Amino acid sequence: MESEAGTNRTAVAEFILLGLVQTEEMQSVVFVLLLFAYLVTTGGNPSILAAVLVEPKLHTPMYFFLGNLSVLDVGCITVTVPAMLGRLLSHKCIISYDACLSQLFFFHLLAGMDCFLLTAMAYDRFLAICRPLTYSTRMSQTVQGMLVAVSWTCAFTNALTHTIALTTLNFCGPSVINHFYCDLPQLFQLSCSSTQLNELLLFVAAAFMAVVPLVLISVSYAHVVAAVLQIHSAEGRKKAFSTCGSHLTVVGIFYGTGVFSYMRLGSVESSDKDKGVGVFMTVINPMLNPLIYSLRNTDVQGALCQLLVGKRSLT
Repeated sequence: MESEAGTNRTAVAEFILLGLVQTEEMQSVVFVLLLFAYLVTTGGNPSILAAVLVEPKLHTPMYFFLGNLSVLDVGCITVTVPAMLGRLLSHKCIISYDACLSQLFFFHLLAGMDCFLLTAMAYDRFLAICRPLTYSTRMSQTVQGMLVAVSWTCAFTNALTHTIALTTLNFCGPSVINHFYCDLPQLFQLSCSSTQLNELLLFVAAAFMAVVPLVLISVSYAHVVAAVLQIHSAEGRKKAFSTCGSHLTVVGIFYGTGVFSYMRLGSVESSDKDKGVGVFMTVINPMLNPLIYSLRNTDVQGALCQLLVGKRSLT
């Protein structure tokens, strides 16, 4: 810790991340599991992206957004897992103040982008099923690009706002974070100055970044369900629901873990439950997403098979 000029307090220059486990035996197990998850995620998601790029059948708005989601998943797990693997190898739990802020910024940037991208995907399904005659014009390449650009802009603004606001807080010690990455709830608990403004900012941001997208997703799928139920063919209903099932699964997991993490700011201290939710958000979700979108999607499966055998569809 370093002494600050002009004040009689000390500023924390680094934090101690306790990680997931403390015993050496379990650390070895965690290292292997995290390395496996990272390799699967950084292998599976780029495979989905490659399939979307090379297969003409997948050159549609839905798969354009799915390709972007694959990029986000790789970024999300890369923000937290490699640094944790390095700490497990070196047996050093220290992270500098600047590195902590950087990790927090990129985590919220990618998580915020996830919120908007999942909303864009729901809107795409709404147009495809409920407004098929105008789908091609309402979801043109220009519209797709604008949706992604606006999503990145909003996510960047949100992440930068939280990061700058955090720099106004004083950290006088202790500097131990009972987690495996830096995030707002845990840092709020360590601050020796008032966090009321920061928590209010987080509440407002959550309403804009999470609640509004979730409402839009719910409204979109309410219309989708109503439209699908009017289809007389059972096979037609099954096909329509199958195109939405994967997306709804991802939305449920993503928002379920997010609500648990950020609606508990009044908690006195972090618990192992917070770590478990953090693992879901930063490790399991990015690893599962390519599996969820490929297992029930014959087009993606076919494109992946063609990639594996080195052939490209001619149809």
